[in-house]
Amino acid sequence: MRRFSLIFLTVMLIHLTLSSQELPKGMVRYTPEFRFADGIYLAYSQLKSNSPVPVARVLSDTEPNDPDFFTKLLEEKQISYFDDFGVQQSVPVEKIWGFSRNGVVYIRIGGNFSRVTVIGSICHFVANITTYNSRYYDPYYYNPYYYRYSATPSTTSTTEMRQYLLDFETGKILDYDTQGVEVLLMKDPELYDEFAALNNKKKKQMKFLYIRKFNERNPLFIPEKQINTIIP
Repeated sequence: MRRFSLIFLTVMLIHLTLSSQELPKGMVRYTPEFRFADGIYLAYSQLKSNSPVPVARVLSDTEPNDPDFFTKLLEEKQISYFDDFGVQQSVPVEKIWGFSRNGVVYIRIGGNFSRVTVIGSICHFVANITTYNSRYYDPYYYNPYYYRYSATPSTTSTTEMRQYLLDFETGKILDYDTQGVEVLLMKDPELYDEFAALNNKKKKQMKFLYIRKFNERNPLFIPEKQINTIIP
């Protein structure tokens, strides 16, 4: 009985030690129930530290509790806010890295803001990307008797849905393809070797599965409380 008690206490001590290692001080393990602090991200570091510019510090004619607050705010060319020292600052909307609304993260890519649907050490999201192509129409192109001195500019646009990965540690955005997945899996050598051993067809089919595996093996920790810093 005494021996059993010693074994039990040893197991509990190991468990408590591992638990303390898994939960860095002031951090919480990310779960789907976690809600990020609402506000504007001037830079990626603010997402990582869960410290956006709070909505209360943003200057706007729209009330912060308006459901369309962010929509209306991001339609402006400039956003004004008070920094940590109470000094009013302004930043072009095109320089905004992203924002958090109702605890959900949106990041700017391709001129639009897209919701990050999968949060973890490796994040996944979908974005609509618009590309523009300029062409010149020359009415005399096919007539050998005229010199090509006139051209009419014509611009066409194409919008397509693309998938991306976000490395939460660095803020780097990669394409959601086998190469992008491999790059991020390198942080877990065992998982990387397992993925690299698959043939190309299997890699394409199992990309998302390995992202999920990575996130399970390498949990994401977020600051428990908002940290008031706006360092880019």
